[in-house]
Amino acid sequence: QVPLVESGGGLVQAGGSLRLSCAASGRTFSRYAMGWFRQAPGKEREFVSAIRRSDSTTYYDSVKGRFTISRDNAKNTVYLQMNSLKPEDTAVYYCAAGMNPRFLSAAYEYDYWGQGTQVTVSS
Repeated sequence: QVPLVESGGGLVQAGGSLRLSCAASGRTFSRYAMGWFRQAPGKEREFVSAIRRSDSTTYYDSVKGRFTISRDNAKNTVYLQMNSLKPEDTAVYYCAAGMNPRFLSAAYEYDYWGQGTQVTVSS
């Protein structure tokens, strides 16, 4: 089990920034690839970004250049720095952990999920 707890969500104006954190419990955090997904009301959950154990990263096209994912294995934490936020970024953001996902953008590749944190961007 890898309990995950997200934090850092909130209400921000368009153009603003937020940093999401996802803290994991246990001693195996560094062995997992970590991903961020989001789900807006009435929409399906979609991939945002992910980072492998090797620190290689990938991003959804609409967030490239605005969002940055990073991890601190000493703190068992993965971060999502979100800049230049847009109203369409409004969603509940979830972090997820997968031991060895083949496709980082596929939700089914991840074994553990956090409870989510709300991000609301006002226009």
